Amino acid sequence: MNVLVTGADGQLGRCIKDLENQYSNLNLMFVNRQDLDITDEQAVASYFKQNPFDYCINCAAYTAVDNAETEKELAFKINTEGPKYLALACKEHAVVLIHISTDFVFDGQQKTPYKESDIPNPLNVYGVTKLKGEDVIQQLLDNYFIIRTSWLYSEYGHNFVKTMLRLAETRDEIDVVSDQIGTPTYAKDLAHVLLNIISRQQKHYGIYHYSNDGAMSWYDFARAILRGKHIKVTSIPSEMYKTGALRPSYSVLDTAKIQDKLKVDISDWEISLRKALTLYMSREK
Repeated sequence: MNVLVTGADGQLGRCIKDLENQYSNLNLMFVNRQDLDITDEQAVASYFKQNPFDYCINCAAYTAVDNAETEKELAFKINTEGPKYLALACKEHAVVLIHISTDFVFDGQQKTPYKESDIPNPLNVYGVTKLKGEDVIQQLLDNYFIIRTSWLYSEYGHNFVKTMLRLAETRDEIDVVSDQIGTPTYAKDLAHVLLNIISRQQKHYGIYHYSNDGAMSWYDFARAILRGKHIKVTSIPSEMYKTGALRPSYSVLDTAKIQDKLKVDISDWEISLRKALTLYMSREK
């Protein structure tokens, strides 16, 4: 099966690339923005016309949550218009679209894990643009998977884990917020899920939630990342760490549906973190 992977230079795209040899039944084609600008409708239409695909995994996204507050037009183009043009091309060529979304479509007012049926209410521009991307896909397609995930990290790109490790090299103490609760997700675990969906040719289309198993604050996560290092981690409330965008205070995702319908196994967050840290350290040597 021929699979297009957009956003190839991002952390999820790179994790999918790492797993390519484990899925010999898939012919994966990776494109970055220079290869294919998903915000260019004509370019997308032409690319799909020239290249036959069975699936498209859209990893391309504007993910700078705080910057999105001032770069609204750019965030909208990448997170809403881009998925629209991909969906249009997928519809014309009978391609199944797998689109990555976010826990930030929710406002965090719940105190129990969010189900796919819960009503989204994003607090920031990033969340709004991602939700609109979801909406346009649902309007245009019947055969799609929208996978909402949370707190994505890996040994690649910019993410919380790498930031904490970098700060630990130059500081003796770090402050981390303790009143935002969610679940970390190792991008390589998610990459396996996406490729398994394709390999098994799953037909249970729709919206799904995927994260690793567990719930914690950013403070708890930071302590786990920095365990064994000589740095003091201090918990602070969100009001002491001002950011450009509001964030949900609780965004744990309920993964029961993806486990039931798609037979996905969920890894414990601590096990996945140890795997990621081991890989990261081996690459740094």
